[in-house]
Amino acid sequence: MTDSLVLDVERIRKEARQTMAAGPVTGAYGLDTERVVSVLNDVVTTEVVGWLRYTRHAIKARGDAGTQVSELFTAHADKAMEHATAVAERIAQLGGRPNFAPSTLAQRAHTTYAAPEGAALTALLEQNLVAARTVIATYLEIARWLGDRDPTTRTLIESLARDEQQNVDALTALLRNS
Repeated sequence: MTDSLVLDVERIRKEARQTMAAGPVTGAYGLDTERVVSVLNDVVTTEVVGWLRYTRHAIKARGDAGTQVSELFTAHADKAMEHATAVAERIAQLGGRPNFAPSTLAQRAHTTYAAPEGAALTALLEQNLVAARTVIATYLEIARWLGDRDPTTRTLIESLARDEQQNVDALTALLRNS
């Protein structure tokens, strides 16, 4: 058995030219594109709700002199909006329309928005830890469902789950030190 790699670049280029007009490749993997778009729109909504929650919690933490917590929440809010944008772009690539409708955010999100006025910093950290763990679990289930039928979308969702795991690690460290 040889360990060499031989690529037929001319053949690959020819196939790429032939498939350019076909549009998104998801259909070739047997997925219902409308269903994928619907699932991804729920991911967009989840990230927008996360942005709202983290932003509100960052403001609350800043007011409670929790500078380190506030900075963490702000960084997580920024990452949530990056995630929402990336998934919305993937929806557009699939020929769908990203749904940012504010009227249905709460119903479609995988997490909740909670910003109780009297909550201690520890309670805010715990709320966001539960949300991050929920997001990881739902995103990994979505990735398994996509499988090899849409590797581009699966890879995107897996990268979001990895980012959320970093959130969990940071939130857990702050909780231990509080």
